[in-house]
Amino acid sequence: MPSSVTVRYFAGARAAAGVDTETRTAGTLEELVGQLVESHGEKLERVLTACSFLVDGTQTRNRTLVLEPGAVVDVLPPFAGG
Repeated sequence: MPSSVTVRYFAGARAAAGVDTETRTAGTLEELVGQLVESHGEKLERVLTACSFLVDGTQTRNRTLVLEPGAVVDVLPPFAGG
């Protein structure tokens, strides 16, 4: 069942999405990513291919992950430097 989740964008993902944060309703990370691409377009889609995701503070690349109600999903592009 879809849940309300908060999406927070960082660095290049923020620039591509054009927003810092938004609320979405999605059942899985894959469903959420599909919504984000549909809403924000090709520029964000390209960035998302290199991004990792933190779901409630835990890093994942598992797109089948079920999102719990109230989850916070951080979209993190690779960072340059060290």
